[in-house]
Amino acid sequence: MTENIRLQPGDAAPAFTLEDQSGEQVSLADFAGRKVVLYTYPKAFTPGCTTEACDFRDSDARITAAGYAVLAISADPVAKLAEFKESEGLPFTLLSDPGHEVQTAYGAYGEKQNYGRTVVGAIRSTFLIDEEGRIIEALYNVRAKGHVDRILKKLEG
Repeated sequence: MTENIRLQPGDAAPAFTLEDQSGEQVSLADFAGRKVVLYTYPKAFTPGCTTEACDFRDSDARITAAGYAVLAISADPVAKLAEFKESEGLPFTLLSDPGHEVQTAYGAYGEKQNYGRTVVGAIRSTFLIDEEGRIIEALYNVRAKGHVDRILKKLEG
């Protein structure tokens, strides 16, 4: 089994530019001077990913009040992201990483265990990034349900 990259606190967050749900280019650099919660998920409209997205949606005011913007990355095409955002009323930006380059750079794509067997795919992960673009915390293999509550505890001190 190959070892996936794991970002550590203090590491520079890998730079990226991806298309959002509207087909607009969005870069991490666009958020310079702001803190970011960046989360990666396997696939829009699946039960776990919908639960996680709705938890982020329902906590958006608290996350924003803590001074963070939310960005979400999956390999889904732009049109599917637009449909997911509309369907679930998501207030944050969804980004399309069809070749998994950004997920790979963050260590959020690679070998993982799925029902007892090793598969390659997106690894549900969340990254807290500071105003200078450095990793505050990197959380890998998170559970879809209850994860946002743990993030809020960290953000709100």
